Amino acid sequence: MKNPLFKIREKGKYGFINATGEVMIEPQYYEAEDFYNDFSRVRFNNRLVPLDHLGRLLMKHSFNHVGYFEEGLAKTQLVNLWGYIDQRGSIIVDIQFEEVGDFRKGIAPAGNIGEMGYIDKQGQFTIAPTFQKTTEFTGDLAAVMQDDLYGFINQKGEMVIPPRFEGATSFQGDVATITQRGKWGVINRDGQVLLEPQFEIIENFSEGEFFKGLALISQGEKYGYIDNQGNVIIEPIYDFAGDFGEGLALVEINNLFGYIDRQGKLAILPQFEDAGVFSEGLAQVKVGEKWGFINTDGDFAIPALFEEVQPFKDGLAWMSSGNQWGYIDRFGESIWKEG
Repeated sequence: MKNPLFKIREKGKYGFINATGEVMIEPQYYEAEDFYNDFSRVRFNNRLVPLDHLGRLLMKHSFNHVGYFEEGLAKTQLVNLWGYIDQRGSIIVDIQFEEVGDFRKGIAPAGNIGEMGYIDKQGQFTIAPTFQKTTEFTGDLAAVMQDDLYGFINQKGEMVIPPRFEGATSFQGDVATITQRGKWGVINRDGQVLLEPQFEIIENFSEGEFFKGLALISQGEKYGYIDNQGNVIIEPIYDFAGDFGEGLALVEINNLFGYIDRQGKLAILPQFEDAGVFSEGLAQVKVGEKWGFINTDGDFAIPALFEEVQPFKDGLAWMSSGNQWGYIDRFGESIWKEG
């Protein structure tokens, strides 16, 4: 979306403003999500319905569920079956499958339970539904389950790494994560194990997801990082750690938060009660009971004045004080405030 929109709240209802604080979609919905790939989803007639940037609802059909738009199509559920709609709300792939995934690189997982394959945007199978489970093609190799074990196929459906893993995720560049005996490790494109499964799987945590070439690891309740060649480059010594942003990552030492660089050196000493990831050159940090923002030198760019904040995105950051919503710019100036 060329002109980003930001969710606002007025008298318990949600709408959207633009980056200058002008109301573009009047607050009228009791539930709304942030925009993603040009669409929000709002609660209408007790269902989440896609909403475009002009405030138009996709209401050609009534579905039980509509997913997020990926590559122009969103998965949709009617009763117990799934298909896909386009960004005008028209059904492009008939409602016919028991399970589906999102489109990546022009194809999406689809099929019936225990008989999964991949379809194109016309709903035709490009890879026959012969797998127990499938994952999306985040790279050019996807993880699939066959005979209760995971292997990897290419976009022609050819098994290039035979099934031998208890769990797996699709390739990210030259590596993928695999799971054995409740631990995860890393393999290369030849199926060679670069790091034996040894890292803990933590619920709601991004095991093996690489950001700018690095992935978080957890071992013995400590956190560190590996690179996309499977090398442990920062040993798991931190009480907590976050993803890298602007070349710095959040770490916790002795109940205080600071930041390290990609070599594992402390760039900003642990001194904050809480903190977040760097985004658009700033990171939110907590001092006492209030939040503000620092720059990558560790200096305050916006004083700690707010009860709650979120990272900067598209030039604005959400904040709350006294349960009143608002948005500030990079200079801490108010762009919009809940009435």
